[in-house]
Amino acid sequence: MSKELTVNLVSADKPIWSGNASMVVAKTAEGEIGLLAGHEPMLAILAPGMIKITPTEGPAVVAESLDGGFLSIERDVVMVVVRNASLVS
Repeated sequence: MSKELTVNLVSADKPIWSGNASMVVAKTAEGEIGLLAGHEPMLAILAPGMIKITPTEGPAVVAESLDGGFLSIERDVVMVVVRNASLVS
């Protein structure tokens, strides 16, 4: 089991952020979820709100999703697809 995640955050028309991270936190239709390396595969519907990525190096990346989207994780690869989002920090 690796100790980091590969994260891709994309909107309908462009990539927003990609890289390695230790954790991803997002608001789903079922509530807030935190993803770490080794998480079992899943697919979730995102609710509008913040997506926080903790990179393995550097400051936290925060994006605001205005319209929701979906999130998937499998084999420590996280794909976050949103209709519309912008980086906050």
